[in-house]
Amino acid sequence: MEYEIKKEGKFEYLEVGEGETLMLLHGLFGALSNFSDLIEKFRTTHKVVVPILPLFDLDILHTSVTGLAKHVTQFIEQRGYDNINLLGNSLGGHVGLVYVLKHPEKVKSLTLTGSSGLFENAMGDSYPKRGDYEYIKNKTAQTFYDPAMATTELVDEVFEITRNRIKVIKIIALAKSAIRNNLGEELNQIKVPTCLIWGKNDIVTPPFVAEEFKKLIPHSELHFIDKCGHAPMMEVPHEFNEILSTFLSSLPK
Repeated sequence: MEYEIKKEGKFEYLEVGEGETLMLLHGLFGALSNFSDLIEKFRTTHKVVVPILPLFDLDILHTSVTGLAKHVTQFIEQRGYDNINLLGNSLGGHVGLVYVLKHPEKVKSLTLTGSSGLFENAMGDSYPKRGDYEYIKNKTAQTFYDPAMATTELVDEVFEITRNRIKVIKIIALAKSAIRNNLGEELNQIKVPTCLIWGKNDIVTPPFVAEEFKKLIPHSELHFIDKCGHAPMMEVPHEFNEILSTFLSSLPK
């Protein structure tokens, strides 16, 4: 599905549908394609908003989780969104956590899937074989339970990013920032209803991470999906959307 990306000042974003705002935050190697099934399902009931995070456009000092959260804050202020159902995958979940801790009044609910913020086996750790296509292919396949999900198109996308030295430096900076920015001490401050949707076979943020989030976030519920890796909304979109739909329907209007 091709989407029209809107531009407004320094912000690029997708906005489709009408209703309550459902904002999706992508991860380090994320793209709109990661959310295509989710967007198609929820655009009939919600205003679905996907800000394109400036992973490679911030200066190196601000290439961090907090730098991305600041960008999201400015975007939300400029667009005037309120009562937001915030959903983040991987690094996007981490950015969402930082945002909700600072601006709880803006957020109605939080959904995390494969989120960093406590622990992760970072994909952006080193790149010892930066120009090695097979290495990148294997790393990308590790995101999923079913390695066939790492299509040639997806691997090519990641490989192109990793061929650019500046982008690699920024990926490593973001990965290191995610590891440093541990939110374990602060998660008990999150008061909004929170839904954790996790792949049982996630090796980037393993199941024990989801269990720790469940323990530390007061009003949270945890759903595991079997035979599923780090990106449930891509790998098992039907089950993911069912869980999310039930959660959003249960919230007070």
